Amino acid sequence: MRWWKVAGLAGLAGVAATGAVMARAERKRRAYSPDEIRERLHARVAETAAGPEQSE
Repeated sequence: MRWWKVAGLAGLAGVAATGAVMARAERKRRAYSPDEIRERLHARVAETAAGPEQSE
């Protein structure tokens, strides 16, 4: 097998693996309801706002 065939197959496998990871992340992201997303964002903002004050 020539080197360019191996490189092509490796690239194809990489694209397929990346697509699978992205699809899994998208399914996980869409599993949250809008209220859950809002609560998580509010919690992050509160954590970020309180973070520097606690470390000083």
